[in-house]
Amino acid sequence: MTGEAVAFYVISALILGFAVLVVSTRNTVHAVLYLVLNFLAVAALYVLLTAQFLAVIQILVYAGGIVVLYLFVVMLVNLKRPPEDHSAPQRRGWLGVGLAGLVLAQLGTILVWGGSGVAADPQTMQNSDLAINNVERVGMLLYTDYLVPFEVASMLLLVAMVGAIILAKREL
Repeated sequence: MTGEAVAFYVISALILGFAVLVVSTRNTVHAVLYLVLNFLAVAALYVLLTAQFLAVIQILVYAGGIVVLYLFVVMLVNLKRPPEDHSAPQRRGWLGVGLAGLVLAQLGTILVWGGSGVAADPQTMQNSDLAINNVERVGMLLYTDYLVPFEVASMLLLVAMVGAIILAKREL
């Protein structure tokens, strides 16, 4: 086994271990810190795969921005409050199930649509060429072959943002 394969398996084991720690720890601050370590291990995996641009974006966006947002939410929410004894009458469980089904249908469509493409042969690409044109390749693939999944992801983020604004406005 080569050194790259050993590094891949070690980093993959770290990613899985940190993911298990995120969902199994009882302390929410520790869960967020394990999430940071998980994101950093994913960035290390991107570096190993010669995708330095994605590694930097992973660190800046996820390990930097998203985790800081999680920490603010954890610090602002009163975690010592006891759980509610009853459920709210305005909750619509069937709506949540329907929306979850819609998201799963979109995911299935993306998988079927994306599975029909032809993957590039890694043996024909040279590592130096891949490292030099990494950002250009990501941009070209994002706006040509993966345009529909990119737009679906942007729509899902927009819907989540609008939903968060509506929920926050209801609380004010």
